[in-house]
Amino acid sequence: MWQNIAFILIGVGILVLIGWAVQGFFMDSEIPLLIRIAVGAIGAGVLVLIGVAIKDRLAKAKTEDFKGVDK
Repeated sequence: MWQNIAFILIGVGILVLIGWAVQGFFMDSEIPLLIRIAVGAIGAGVLVLIGVAIKDRLAKAKTEDFKGVDK
């Protein structure tokens, strides 16, 4: 149980730091708009790919039969 809490706290901390960095990047007026749009598109594409991979893995896990595995 404590491991789960530790992983959650680490994950939340990482998400906060990433959010802070992303906000700083996209709000910086010295970075050209085209670069900010391109980085945003790449980030969105990566998130979509991760989501599709997780969805496919969960769907495959429901249909897997472990016939060779002893109970």
